[in-house]
Amino acid sequence: MRRFPCRLKVSRVLDLAKQYLERTVVANRRADGLYYAYYLMQVDPDGGISIRQLAEMLEGQVAVLSSGCLDARESIDLLESLRASSLYRPDQHRYLLYPDRILTGFMEKNVLPERFVDESLLLKKMLEMKDKRLVSRDAAGQVRFHPEFRNSADLCAAMDGVEECDSLERDRLLAAYEAVFDHQSFTGRSGTFFKYEGLGCIYWHMVSKLLLAVQEILIEARSQNETPEVVARLLERYGEIQAGVGAKKSVIEQGAFPTDPYSHTPSMLGAQQPGLTGQVKEDFIVRLRELGVRIEEGCLKFDPFLLADTEFLEESAEFAGMTLAAGSFGFTFCKVPIVIGRANRMAICVRYHDGNNVRSDELCLDAATSRDIFCRRGVVELIEVSMLC
Repeated sequence: MRRFPCRLKVSRVLDLAKQYLERTVVANRRADGLYYAYYLMQVDPDGGISIRQLAEMLEGQVAVLSSGCLDARESIDLLESLRASSLYRPDQHRYLLYPDRILTGFMEKNVLPERFVDESLLLKKMLEMKDKRLVSRDAAGQVRFHPEFRNSADLCAAMDGVEECDSLERDRLLAAYEAVFDHQSFTGRSGTFFKYEGLGCIYWHMVSKLLLAVQEILIEARSQNETPEVVARLLERYGEIQAGVGAKKSVIEQGAFPTDPYSHTPSMLGAQQPGLTGQVKEDFIVRLRELGVRIEEGCLKFDPFLLADTEFLEESAEFAGMTLAAGSFGFTFCKVPIVIGRANRMAICVRYHDGNNVRSDELCLDAATSRDIFCRRGVVELIEVSMLC
């Protein structure tokens, strides 16, 4: 067995990789405060590699926010830049996957710029001879490649039959063909359709990912004792994103039943393709955290600071076989009813089916009680959480 004189521990390799990844994130910051997400790579005939960037995308901003590379203040700067960017769609209070654009019309496609013709003695000669094997001039005087060419392979096959087409001309024509059609930048339906997550579309799964990413940053900032100003600004950004989610909108705004999950919303229609899309997963996690549910080191905790005032009942209501008082809020977790109310101090009361009650000033259950709830053992009857007014 071959022995290596020097061995790197896996942790060291991962640490090194992390450093390079973090530098990559910083290097991809754009002048407008957003971050590049994708690049196009092309291997040149001389062995070199050329790289160019694609346009800004919501996916790239979500990836950066989720990466943990940005602190709370940097995240705020990115979110404010995102709001001011061409990705923002004011009528829906929401963000597009990528900026909308005007597509090239059919008659404007496959037009060879005259500069390519001027540089090629072969093309000039073939046009004069009306030899249409490679290109032809239309009634408007524009030069176009042969209409039956589907790709550069078809062009190469046609050039093989032209004796005067030397290696220099081949390279020029192939370069011209790519310049005209730009096949390398083809991104499928997303760059050519106006529906199905295409141009001008809101892609709801990515919006939910954005909301979750900002929520994670907000919770982390609060746990790290960030200044009230920073937390307040993050809360404002979070509220702006949340306000555009379907469940927060009217039927007219959403163009569909607001509480259903959807695939996308194109620019000319309401929300499309209802069903259990990827949006559901993020929305479920987001909602659970808004309710204050946290699980840390196997223990169930409550921190309902994200609950808005509008969440609390304005008058009493029936819930899980009990009457909730006005000013409270109820939900279930692992089949256990949880009631959140307001008081002048934080406290938690766990009521057991055997009649025992356990109170604590810390909004955290012990590991054993948490495990009883997670396993749905039917031991806990009710949890009452009191949060500061």
